Amino acid sequence: MLENYISTRIHANVGVQSGGILQDELHQRLQSLKNRNALVVKSQALCQIHDITETRNGVEARYSIQIKDLVKQRDKFINEEYVEERIALIENDEVVRDSLVKPQDDTESFDERDLDVEDDSVRQPFIYDRREAVRYAEKWWDSYNPEYEKFEVDCTNFISQCLHAGGAPMTGYSNRGKGWWMKNGSWSYSWSVAHALRRYLPNAKSGLRAVEKESASDLTLGDVICYDFEGDGRYNHNTIVVAKDSNNMPLVNAHTYNSRMRYWEYTDSSAYTPNIKYAFLHIVDDES
Repeated sequence: MLENYISTRIHANVGVQSGGILQDELHQRLQSLKNRNALVVKSQALCQIHDITETRNGVEARYSIQIKDLVKQRDKFINEEYVEERIALIENDEVVRDSLVKPQDDTESFDERDLDVEDDSVRQPFIYDRREAVRYAEKWWDSYNPEYEKFEVDCTNFISQCLHAGGAPMTGYSNRGKGWWMKNGSWSYSWSVAHALRRYLPNAKSGLRAVEKESASDLTLGDVICYDFEGDGRYNHNTIVVAKDSNNMPLVNAHTYNSRMRYWEYTDSSAYTPNIKYAFLHIVDDES
């Protein structure tokens, strides 16, 4: 039953048939592609069932699905991939509900007044290797480097790892409100919390730092996009730019909802709201 349902979803992804109970979700996806003058020409899915629980009227299946889309935009082809953890409710041999498993919010508490972006003890030169940052983002977009801690909400931890792979120096250890670091089983808020990293990057004066740009098109590979989905002033997601599409707009990699070569706007995300705000952060170094 679930196999047939997934097949229906994939056909809907390329516009062959209706999306059924996921019609609204898939409509957002297809509308996003249309706005970019892009089209999914091939779609594949790998599905793994992790747990099945009996309910009063049927069964509830927790499963993961990895979708690989070949997207055509003008003369360019983009291999976009994303992984979702989902729960499907099956009643009378029919999937009647299918929803994303949402991780806990990035709610590690910290007082913004305690954030200290400067670490006067460290003034080492910093040259950002964008190629290495992107290479790391491509290698680990759907897995986890055992040399680092892993979090349920892992987006900012992943971005920090990418930046560090690009040569960004850790500073501020062992004060969690100071600098940017992960060491000895502990880490700064700026390393792991989306809003803290968004605050840190444009305010730091040495080491890892960034300047804010007006448009996503102003970014280059290895730069960071921050997302405030609700538009309430608190940012809750980060991605890294790994490529540009035919319109010179960023394609990004991310963790939590692991994705590769995803269009930067996230209008097809379940977290998207019309109030969304973005911060476009261009990493600068001592050669900039």
